[in-house]
Amino acid sequence: MSETAAIGIRVEDVRKRFRGRGGEVLALDRVSLTAEPGEFLTVVGPSGCGKTTLLRLLAGLESADEGTVSVGGRPVVGPDPYISVVFQHGGLLPWRSVRDNVALGLSLKHHRRPTADEWDRVDQMLEMVGLKDFRHHYPAELSGGMQQRVGLARALVREPRVLLMDEPFGALDAQTRALLQEELERLWEQFHITVFFITHDIDEAIYLSDRVVLMSRRPGRIKAKMAVSFPRPRRENDPRAFPEFSHLRQQAWTSLKEELREVLQ
Repeated sequence: MSETAAIGIRVEDVRKRFRGRGGEVLALDRVSLTAEPGEFLTVVGPSGCGKTTLLRLLAGLESADEGTVSVGGRPVVGPDPYISVVFQHGGLLPWRSVRDNVALGLSLKHHRRPTADEWDRVDQMLEMVGLKDFRHHYPAELSGGMQQRVGLARALVREPRVLLMDEPFGALDAQTRALLQEELERLWEQFHITVFFITHDIDEAIYLSDRVVLMSRRPGRIKAKMAVSFPRPRRENDPRAFPEFSHLRQQAWTSLKEELREVLQ
């Protein structure tokens, strides 16, 4: 697999509204953030705070009402072949084998059937995520963790420069989740890409990230940003045993707890 050149993300003063039967809802209000090329940036916030809306703006699936969204210095005006998305439930096509699901990423990028060399790349990617022996299986025959590996392989086979991930491990058991966190860090280091990651799990955010962005309840605003400076690879130097990890967790939880209390009142 060839290495990619990471590019940065820039969101400036973004507002996003949705209109429904109950009237207008302001989902994002004056949101500004950046991710440097090759950075692992994670967003954490209460349910309904606009995290997924922000990701969809970066993916070109929604457009901002105000403000600008750019990736690699270019405004985002629609889906980009160098931006890949991994959703919480994988989005695999049940009638396609594992190999064909991964190859779909290339078909969508190039608008054609994969070439022989690209099929070789699909097989290399399946080997990298530990699914080579399952390439002819179908999604229903796989565990949840294996399905997420397929979704990750499909995203990475496109050789993206930015990877957007919307709670990709949220539905997994704790052990599988921990293993995939380690796997994701390894692949991120290998491919040198920028990752924009959404999670509700504070520990996951701190473990994976270079920086963590905390969002307020709706309308979503940036409430705080935390730098995470633990050495990498973290799968070999687990920071969860460090006192500073507990300090960052408490700092994040205190901020989020204030938001959650206001939601429940």
